[in-house]
Amino acid sequence: MAAGVITLTSGMRSNLFSLQNTQKLMEATQKRLASGKRVESALDDPINYFAAQGHTQRASDLSFRKDEMGEGIQTIKAGDAGITSITDLIASAKSLAQSALSASSTSEINDLENQYNELLDQVDTLAADSGYKGINLLGGTGQVLNVKFDESGASSITVTGFDGSASGLSLTDAGANSWNSAGSGDVTAINADITKLDAARDSLRSKSKTMSSQLSTITIREDFTKNMINTLEDGAANLTNADLNEESANMLMLQTRQALGTTSLSLASQAAQSVLRLF
Repeated sequence: MAAGVITLTSGMRSNLFSLQNTQKLMEATQKRLASGKRVESALDDPINYFAAQGHTQRASDLSFRKDEMGEGIQTIKAGDAGITSITDLIASAKSLAQSALSASSTSEINDLENQYNELLDQVDTLAADSGYKGINLLGGTGQVLNVKFDESGASSITVTGFDGSASGLSLTDAGANSWNSAGSGDVTAINADITKLDAARDSLRSKSKTMSSQLSTITIREDFTKNMINTLEDGAANLTNADLNEESANMLMLQTRQALGTTSLSLASQAAQSVLRLF
């Protein structure tokens, strides 16, 4: 027998092997308890690892789309807020025009006419200020919002803007229609502006309905995407996360097994120790 080689009895070697396996299992269990994962790499479980990775990657892609949808919703809300305010201005302008029909003096008509023209200027200002993050849905048909729903971008919705300015709504300054004619109110001209105001109001209401429908679609898809992200993340967790209750129970059992193994090894060594009694 080579010098320095220690020979163990069969019983001791068997118990030692069992203790070594128990130690490996304890180390693996401790790692799962510390990380909360039972599959941390492809070496642990290639099928579950790559399946979970696919779920996680798709959830990440959808999260990006969800953010885009959120920004799209805000863009439409900004446009709709502009429509609401412009509609209010148009209602005020119509009130001024109707007041001009019953005005009794040129100065009063001129004053109402000036107020009317100022309101139309405010319509232009509001339309110009209704943008969000570089897109103004009241800035003309060239302003387009494209919101993508899925990770590939194959599913999407396009919201096309319109001209929400006074000229875009076919509204012109009262001076062009001469509310004053020969020192008295020109009923025909004033009524013509009222008709234009009504048409502009109806047009804005139509645009608002369209935007509301598109907003509803995006909101529904955003909620769906949130749920899908949660589903994917839960699926990935189910494939890779450790059951901490189970792992804790395993650790207790392994500690017990280790203690029993140590006792068994001690008993197995007694046979070798009995040789000492011969001396």
